[in-house]
Amino acid sequence: MILLLGGTSETMGIATAFAEAGWRTLVSTATDNELDTGNHPLIQRRAGRMTKDAMADLARETGAMVIVDATHPYALEAKVTATAVSADTGIPYISFMRPGIRYDYELIHFADDHEEAAVLAFSLGRPVLLTTGSRNLLPYARERSRTGIRMVARVLPHPESSLACHAAGLSEDEVITGRGPYSVDENVEVIRRYGVGAIVTKESGAAGGVPEKVEAARREGIHVIMVERPAPPASDATASVDELVAAVRRVMDAKR
Repeated sequence: MILLLGGTSETMGIATAFAEAGWRTLVSTATDNELDTGNHPLIQRRAGRMTKDAMADLARETGAMVIVDATHPYALEAKVTATAVSADTGIPYISFMRPGIRYDYELIHFADDHEEAAVLAFSLGRPVLLTTGSRNLLPYARERSRTGIRMVARVLPHPESSLACHAAGLSEDEVITGRGPYSVDENVEVIRRYGVGAIVTKESGAAGGVPEKVEAARREGIHVIMVERPAPPASDATASVDELVAAVRRVMDAKR
């Protein structure tokens, strides 16, 4: 059994690759957001955030031979938990990290965290489009209140997102719900509709729709505030599904 910690757009492809290799795979995600893991008999699905103890119990109960971490590049808490579980249980840990991209655009500003990004975005004096999800809204909501500059948040159509937006004090007309990645034209339409002067994004790579956001910003001549990735607990992450399958195969072969 492989315990696959996922939730990103690559999860389905990874789970399918494992199943096609003949490995039973349990896909574990923090939320119950829609995720098409197909109907392959070797693929199972569970949802819900786990403490270190809960993840360790799950790994033991399912007989996991390896923990594969394909969580979002910014899900640092999940990565730290998984590496700790690996150390405690002796179950090998393998990380998949989608590659980042270098962008050649003079109006990109990099921020170490959301607090810095919020100050940068609202210092520009025009409405801000937030595309970093619903878990880090409060720093931006504080800057919106302090500056009086409008903010629009684009989040997933999920109850957790709605609750987070409400807690941050956002009104219905300040929230856009949908599931990306979005095309360049879709991003341009939102920028024009709200008169956006700065778009805030994470450096989530091509799978996260970041190139389309940057190109839309370039076309409209607006600023991009990019929150840089946190340092992962493991530096030897695989960057492609083929590399990941090969790494898992080495673990499986060693256990035979």
